[in-house]
Amino acid sequence: MEEVELSMAKSLSTILGILLLAAGLLGFAAPGMLGMYLSPAHNVVYLVSGALALYFGTRASYQGARSFCLVFGVVYGLLGLLGFIAGGPDYMLTVIPNQLMLGKVDHIVHVVLGILFIAAGLSARPLETTTMVETPGP
Repeated sequence: MEEVELSMAKSLSTILGILLLAAGLLGFAAPGMLGMYLSPAHNVVYLVSGALALYFGTRASYQGARSFCLVFGVVYGLLGLLGFIAGGPDYMLTVIPNQLMLGKVDHIVHVVLGILFIAAGLSARPLETTTMVETPGP
């Protein structure tokens, strides 16, 4: 028997981890996907972020997932806001010249990710604890 702790932080971290991994992989095939500036460096950042989010969503404790969501939410949220503030008239923010540049759509995505991660991190204690029983195969 295994006890599984369901929480908004763990669930949303898992879902966003999968989406970030998908965005990172798709970015190599379609760098201009949805108007984003998905350079190889940006894709690697999404892959690492997705892997971390997936780990904290599936393997970490409730408190670990909650802390991860709060930290990542603040980082992504501030990055998105920084892009709108320091990005200039076209909202283009150059993080690493010719390697990692972020545009308006990137800033919107980062702000939304920040809000979702922070909301999950601030959610109440675990939703429930469920006991899973493994049944032997045929």
